Amino acid sequence: MSRVCQLTGKRVITGNNVSHSKRRTKRKFYPNLITKKFYLPEEDREITLKISAAALRTVTKNGITACLKEAKEKGYYKG
Repeated sequence: MSRVCQLTGKRVITGNNVSHSKRRTKRKFYPNLITKKFYLPEEDREITLKISAAALRTVTKNGITACLKEAKEKGYYKG
């Protein structure tokens, strides 16, 4: 599976390493992803999601059901 958050859509972005002499070489910035299981009481089952740390904070604040609904509307989650 690719390095994309299933709730927020955060993905790898590219940039430059810049040395002291200002020489630039390409690099990648990876999102802070974790694999986490969530229990859905409406469907009485568990789902496993690969989400970013920021998305985990949002789930803690708003709840998994609201976050999944929003992710489906934006097209990040297809489940």
